[in-house]
Amino acid sequence: MLNIPTQELRDRAIYFLEQTPQQRLKILQKLGISRYMFLTQIKLNTANITCISRFLNNPSNLKFPNLSGADLSGLNLESVNFIRGNLSGANLQGCSLVNADLLFANFTNADLRNADLSGATLNETIWLSALVDECQFSNGTGLTPQQRKDLQIRGARFRTSTDDN
Repeated sequence: MLNIPTQELRDRAIYFLEQTPQQRLKILQKLGISRYMFLTQIKLNTANITCISRFLNNPSNLKFPNLSGADLSGLNLESVNFIRGNLSGANLQGCSLVNADLLFANFTNADLRNADLSGATLNETIWLSALVDECQFSNGTGLTPQQRKDLQIRGARFRTSTDDN
């Protein structure tokens, strides 16, 4: 862990978020974390300053992304790898997570309203208090029958399902 002082880390995160997507990608490449390409798209706001600070604080130890509280609303995250990702409290409204790898992801208190998770791999995911109204899923995504029914009760939509509500 680098243990960069808090204010310096915050300043670095703000600097990163003020850059163009191309400049952000160069920074990610330099840090060896260009696999997190979606970071080139996120907005400059308080939630994302905190998120980027976590990435910049220890770039060599980012096996599983900590996106707790991040604002990823409206992003195209198709085919992204968030295996074991901590997305608790994250704003994922309107995101496209089509064909994303979300095994063991934690969506506790996340906002997934109007998100599209069609084709996403969702085995062993946690959905405690997640907002899923109008969130799109497809069949065979790795959810248990109980999870599927619970998500439907809370407003999730399952494509090709005969018992959608």
